[in-house]
Amino acid sequence: MKQEIYMAREIETKCIHLEEEENSINHYGAISYPIYQSATYAHPGVGQSTGYDYSRLQNPTREHLEKTVASLENGIDALAFSSGMAAITLMMELFKPGDHLIVDEDLYGGSIRLFNHVSEKNGIEFSSVDCHKENVAAYIRENTKAVYIETPTNPMMNVTDIKALAEITKKHNILLIVDNTFLSPYFQNPLDLGADIVVHSGTKYLGGHNDTLAGFLVTNREDISERFRFLIKTTGAGLAPFDCFLIQRGIKTLGVRMDRAQENAIEIAKWLKEQDIVKKVVYPGFKEHPGYEIMKKQARGFGAMLTFELTKKEYAINILEKVRMIKYAESLGGVETLITYPMTQTHADVPEHIRKQNGITDCVLRMSVGIENVKDLLNELEEVFAEVRGE
Repeated sequence: MKQEIYMAREIETKCIHLEEEENSINHYGAISYPIYQSATYAHPGVGQSTGYDYSRLQNPTREHLEKTVASLENGIDALAFSSGMAAITLMMELFKPGDHLIVDEDLYGGSIRLFNHVSEKNGIEFSSVDCHKENVAAYIRENTKAVYIETPTNPMMNVTDIKALAEITKKHNILLIVDNTFLSPYFQNPLDLGADIVVHSGTKYLGGHNDTLAGFLVTNREDISERFRFLIKTTGAGLAPFDCFLIQRGIKTLGVRMDRAQENAIEIAKWLKEQDIVKKVVYPGFKEHPGYEIMKKQARGFGAMLTFELTKKEYAINILEKVRMIKYAESLGGVETLITYPMTQTHADVPEHIRKQNGITDCVLRMSVGIENVKDLLNELEEVFAEVRGE
């Protein structure tokens, strides 16, 4: 029998083709993986199974998506959930009362809300640390079990050296968990840099069309995979088949979307820097960004997220009210360009002193740059800024 020899493939190809299934002729040759909209499956006989018994445990469509995401992140297993927060909530079941976690100070507000109001209630202890600039090792206790970071962070775009942090966590035998939503596996693979668990809000870049909620946990450790599999079948937070289909379809264009969105983001970030009513533009693709060299080392791109601060609160409010094609809305990572007011949206539940400490003021806006023609985006921004100035 001829042995199959596989060459390592580039990520653009992995977004479209799941290599292990290429020789299969199942599903009647369907190019798009079918939606198995079934809750349960018939058994061939007593003690026999097709491999699927009940969709809370596993579903063919979900399994195909999970294998794709695991491949993109170079993990051994990925699990698909009903939302990014569902994924993080299940992940927290790895820990027990009395355990201590170090978490980045600048995180998505929903994660902070979960940690402060649910996980702490369940007896988990937290230390908030500026992981991109502080000595994380100094905060490790006897009961510390994990370090949880985003890089770049939401919304202030702080960049942490994943490999350097992984050396610390491995030395102390604790987990390193990285939320990779902002860059997606197209631009960054934390597991390759030493992380143990990668988190994604699949709603964002993986889905890419602002039409589906999803979340993922990815790992390269067998023990963690086994624990996650037990937890997902027990708690029932798995992603539904039709949503799996939509995310899978979105992933097929991940590469072209990320490239185009990043190109647009660079142009818009440069334009914003030149505006007299803009005090500061935070984009990790600028050489003056403190994390620029780290990004060049650990990522393949700088992403399409940027944050900027206006000189007055009134300017920020007026921009939100005057944009038209650019939408004032929650979320990020879709084909449409969205602008967000962290103060009252994504980080509204974050304590005020933490917002101020992280630089999230009432003058700060966050932009998720889409894939529209950049000329149209710049034309709208020029019109809106002129109106805001009263010109």
